[in-house]
Amino acid sequence: MKKADLIIMGGGPAGLGAAVCAQENGVDWHLFEREDRWGGLSASFRDAQGFTWDLGGHILFSHYGNFDRQMDKVIGPRGWIDHERESWVWVRNRFIPYPFQNNLHRLDSADRSACVEGLRVAAKAAQAKGGQTRGRPADFGEWIVSTLGSGIADLFMKPYNWKVWAHPLDQMDCAWLGERVAVPAIEEVLKSIETGKDNVSWGPNKLFRFPVTGGTGAIWQAVASRLPGERLSLGHEIISVDAKQKTMTGTNGEAWSYRHCISTIPLDRLVRISGSDNLAPAAGRLASTSTYVVGVGVDGNVPSHLKTKCWMYFPQSNSPYYRVTVFSNYSPNNVANPGKQWSLMAEVSESRFKAVDRNTLEKDTLRALQEDGLLPDRKRVVSTISRHVPQSYPVPFLGRDAAVGPMLLEFEKRDIFSRGRMGAWKYEVGNQDHSYQQGYECVQRIVNRGGAEYEPTLNNPDQVNAPGKRK
Repeated sequence: MKKADLIIMGGGPAGLGAAVCAQENGVDWHLFEREDRWGGLSASFRDAQGFTWDLGGHILFSHYGNFDRQMDKVIGPRGWIDHERESWVWVRNRFIPYPFQNNLHRLDSADRSACVEGLRVAAKAAQAKGGQTRGRPADFGEWIVSTLGSGIADLFMKPYNWKVWAHPLDQMDCAWLGERVAVPAIEEVLKSIETGKDNVSWGPNKLFRFPVTGGTGAIWQAVASRLPGERLSLGHEIISVDAKQKTMTGTNGEAWSYRHCISTIPLDRLVRISGSDNLAPAAGRLASTSTYVVGVGVDGNVPSHLKTKCWMYFPQSNSPYYRVTVFSNYSPNNVANPGKQWSLMAEVSESRFKAVDRNTLEKDTLRALQEDGLLPDRKRVVSTISRHVPQSYPVPFLGRDAAVGPMLLEFEKRDIFSRGRMGAWKYEVGNQDHSYQQGYECVQRIVNRGGAEYEPTLNNPDQVNAPGKRK
């Protein structure tokens, strides 16, 4: 039986963040990744025609100085392309700058009036309650209406979030929102309408960067390449964990013993492979979405109206996708023949509430891309691919914290720390920087024999996501 003081399960941002910190602190560690490449949900791949694709619309921005320094180190200053976000919402056959609710002047008069009136009603209700909208809303759907009004809710927020989350909004909590949704004051909205000036500066991702080559996955390949190869096992999945004996077994039959384990695999899978029958009822409550990524490679030059766009949101029902990225705009090397081709990447969500017809998905996507004015000539399409990501986003379902919190604590009692986007099941700290830092901070906690105070990302999302960077 082989031994390591720390076993890390999963080679995405969280697992690699843990490995980096373990290496820095002289910990005896080993990392297992079941796929044949590093990155987890942030991996990339190249199709048969030579186009590069991500497993979703990933961009790199950061809440942490530590993360920025690590990224500068592994990629280098010439390995990045810097971008200023230009994102849009496609509604009523017109593009509205993101955030939608900050740019209502772009709507036609009827829709604009309905949205403004809804905001007025919501603001008046909040004022009557001393600034609170009827206390804490009961669910995400109620939060949307009570905060942004029925006009914005009906035109954009409700249909769009249904397409994203693939779960009924009245089954989702709203405590996770934090920085994720812009909440404009009615005075700001009226001023925007009066001046007709776009307001696009909101949000932490207004500036981001992307690798020159290799897609987002190149970041995590580079991180792994700087770690000792003898401590890394690629294409090797842990299939059983004995938490009492502190042993685990992989797909190749190898057995390992450990003192501590950091697991970044989905929490419900960890429950299954560890035989934690007492946690099975809580694990059964966990809700997630799966994602289909549809990539479309095209000969020619990107259309003029898409040349500067990063990504676009689509609340309308004619399209299967909720977001489309002009992926070739992120890096010219995302296509097989730079300067002579361009590419679009669409994302489609699925759940038990929202089925996707896999047999017609690519055809439906191409049709909708034409209808939405993104694909002028289907005859110039030279590559169409689709990839399915079974668990892509943890849904902040009602009662999430009451279900997840005790599960994490129970595993910690056994020296197993479940971290990362799907490991901790916290969407609000599930970006790449958040996930990396979750793994990094968890090792710091183990090394220092400390408690929750060593893991602010996991335990204080609002603090971490507040304006300004942590060290």
